[in-house]
Amino acid sequence: MKERKLFYVGLILIVVFVFWTILIQTVDVQPVGVNGTVVGFATLNCSFHNMTGVNMTIYHITDWLGLVPIFCCMIYGVVGFVQLIKRKSLLKVDIDILLLGVYYVIVIFGYLIFEMIPINYRPILIDGRMEASYPSSTTLLVLSVMPTVIFQVDRRIKNRAARKNITLSAILFSLFMLIGRTIAGIHWLTDIIGSIFLSAGLFLIYYVNVLRLDKKREEYRGIQ
Repeated sequence: MKERKLFYVGLILIVVFVFWTILIQTVDVQPVGVNGTVVGFATLNCSFHNMTGVNMTIYHITDWLGLVPIFCCMIYGVVGFVQLIKRKSLLKVDIDILLLGVYYVIVIFGYLIFEMIPINYRPILIDGRMEASYPSSTTLLVLSVMPTVIFQVDRRIKNRAARKNITLSAILFSLFMLIGRTIAGIHWLTDIIGSIFLSAGLFLIYYVNVLRLDKKREEYRGIQ
């Protein structure tokens, strides 16, 4: 029952993200972006952007720290590769690691789609170039990957103190990155909100599928 509810919540968040994307293209659309590019929810976005201004120091810090979730992805990639070598079969790699790989591919695929089909552009030029802004790719990456770090650490690390410290660090890092990207002024507020919807929805679907497979494995062991 718990898994089903969480799965529906994940699906609803994905639907909300799609609906939010449509609204951005239809509600209060004005040519207030760089070089006259149009932006949805223009009044809200411009008001928030004027309030925060642009802080390039925070932008550069959060940009470099965006490598942290990529490094985390690489760690789990190594874990899966080591299991593959030792067990000599892809089917013997832990299923949650295989699903994690699929999950990361989906996140990257989603990022690439919006890079190729820009919904809007950043409020400012980056190195003299216009860049796609929706959804915030760094926010999407952080909020998609760091919850999986917490989840996997809870599953794989037995030391309670280590689990607690890593979990707390991941949460604080995620909050810092979320707030940092929001106030840096290099994204519209609606870009950040879109990333939250999408990342939360995708993670919940991954999480639920792992729980379901765990449950089936336990039932299979019980039968044996």
